[in-house]
Amino acid sequence: MGRGSLDRMWRHSFVALIPAVLTACGMAYHALAFVACLRFGRRKSAVAEANLPVSILKPVRGRDPGFYDAIRSHALLEHPAGYEILFGLSDPDDPARHDIARLQAEFPALPIRVLPTTNQAPNGKAGSLEILAAAAKYPVIVQNDSDIRVPPEYLQHVVGLLLTENTGLVTCLYRGYATSTAARMECLGIATEFAPSVLVAEMLSASHFAFGSTLAMRASDLQAIGGFAAVQNYLADDYQIGARIAGLGRRVRLADMVVETSMGSGSWSDVWKHQLRWTRTIRVSNPGGYLGYVVTHLTFWSLLAGLAGFPELALAGLIFRLFSASAAMKAIGLRTPVWQVYLRDLFGAAVWACGVSGSTVEWRGTRYRLTRDGHLKSNL
Repeated sequence: MGRGSLDRMWRHSFVALIPAVLTACGMAYHALAFVACLRFGRRKSAVAEANLPVSILKPVRGRDPGFYDAIRSHALLEHPAGYEILFGLSDPDDPARHDIARLQAEFPALPIRVLPTTNQAPNGKAGSLEILAAAAKYPVIVQNDSDIRVPPEYLQHVVGLLLTENTGLVTCLYRGYATSTAARMECLGIATEFAPSVLVAEMLSASHFAFGSTLAMRASDLQAIGGFAAVQNYLADDYQIGARIAGLGRRVRLADMVVETSMGSGSWSDVWKHQLRWTRTIRVSNPGGYLGYVVTHLTFWSLLAGLAGFPELALAGLIFRLFSASAAMKAIGLRTPVWQVYLRDLFGAAVWACGVSGSTVEWRGTRYRLTRDGHLKSNL
């Protein structure tokens, strides 16, 4: 056998080992994810008495599916210390105005204000939040996205957790609900890919991740980091708020409860654009973490390992993935056939691969360019 043949055999063996090694690494990661999800499902954090009044900030742009049910859930909160809800509308003709007026009529005793929040910030949501925060009356700020639906004990839990152990910010995991097949697949990805990654990071080290599903913080801490104006040039404003609060020496805590968000009835094209925006945002916000995601795509690497001549390893990888997905779905409270995770994983691997490069994202119908540090450079 000649030297050229030996070189080709060596290269072939080395290339075949890549999916095998990544499958093994993925199994280790998903074993951690399984444990992290079990821990989250069982834990009950110590919560202080939530005796401070709260200003809830909700910037609004358009009527998301289930919008009225989402905002109505905030009018049913159990919080004896009192709270107000501030809605921000950047467009005076926004169709959501009618739903807000309906809410005001249904709950006349609850302080509900609507403020015009037209602004020129690259991140219009952060610009709206800066206006709302300036008008807020109370010492605790809770901000969440307009389509978030919460249980009655929501404020008692997140504010109570905020008042414990030098906590500076409380955030929540979320599960999605949807009416189209594509959007339901996105809900599955949130539960079995996104949530486990957060729980593993929290289990292994202190985390400063924060999500638009909930940002609960003291108004004084928000002011200390420069308010929402400090993050109005970033797409991932929630991530930046969490990082800056952590920079004050405060803890960023993940609440025990899970809130809900509507993923609507989008098409596969809509879901692709949304997921690509999300994955590119992660890449510019946390490049190391983004590259680390390569080992989480266990379904993809298991299939490649099987094709490369490691069928037992491939089967083990697929079984590990099924167990971690089941634990994640139980922890988050999502009910859907667990075998569908294999299809969602392949879609997610394709999104991740496309997110490695490129700087263009689409957000609520407008295209933007992301810089390497996560700034929104310009709209296209």
